[in-house]
Amino acid sequence: MINKNNKLPLYLQLMESIIKKIEQGDYNEDEKLPSERELCDIYGLSRITVRNALQALEQEDYIYKLHGKGTFVAPKTYKQKLVKVYSFTEEMKKIGKTPQTDVLSFDIISVDQTLSQKMTLDLDQKVYRIKRLRLADNIPFIYETSYLPVCIFPHLTKQDLEKQPMYSIFMKNYNIGVSKATEHFSVTSLRSEEAYYLKSEAERPAMLLKRLAYHEDTLIEYTVSVISGNKFKYTVELT
Repeated sequence: MINKNNKLPLYLQLMESIIKKIEQGDYNEDEKLPSERELCDIYGLSRITVRNALQALEQEDYIYKLHGKGTFVAPKTYKQKLVKVYSFTEEMKKIGKTPQTDVLSFDIISVDQTLSQKMTLDLDQKVYRIKRLRLADNIPFIYETSYLPVCIFPHLTKQDLEKQPMYSIFMKNYNIGVSKATEHFSVTSLRSEEAYYLKSEAERPAMLLKRLAYHEDTLIEYTVSVISGNKFKYTVELT
């Protein structure tokens, strides 16, 4: 499979071979690949050549590494362009996926100091705290916690959120739409609860997204999302 007389660098030939195996289904999503030493023996290549190929494959999102455990085939990723206020449900439908939202918990809590500063609400004002798992074709993508002012959405129930998307409820039940939003991205690592629901490993890198959504100038939603970095990607389009 590797032609040492070919002008194409050996590490690129190895890359092509592994990519072909992934695309053919010889290596499945989240399946552990042979070790560097095993790949050296299989292909008759040096350790540095194999390492260069694996690094390039990781950069191209074909594989991922877990410290102390090895190298694995990365799941297929889905891209979301950040050019407008979007809905996970609608975006998944556009690419032919079946969206699903599992409401994990639904509580009413008093605003603490942190939430007061984030949402510019008075201390002890009531907000809904809603934890949800967002899936597409039964694959978990996002673990999110949303905070909504009770005074803006009175009578909201867990059953409402289990039946229809949150933004649809805002519009249909309260005639309130999201007119603008600000989002802040950073890198985080999965905590045990998040890893459990996202079917991943604790301490694995993930994206942290904090969204503040507004109806005109009124803050109506603060959501903290932990996003499985190997399954879902965001793209910023500059014009």
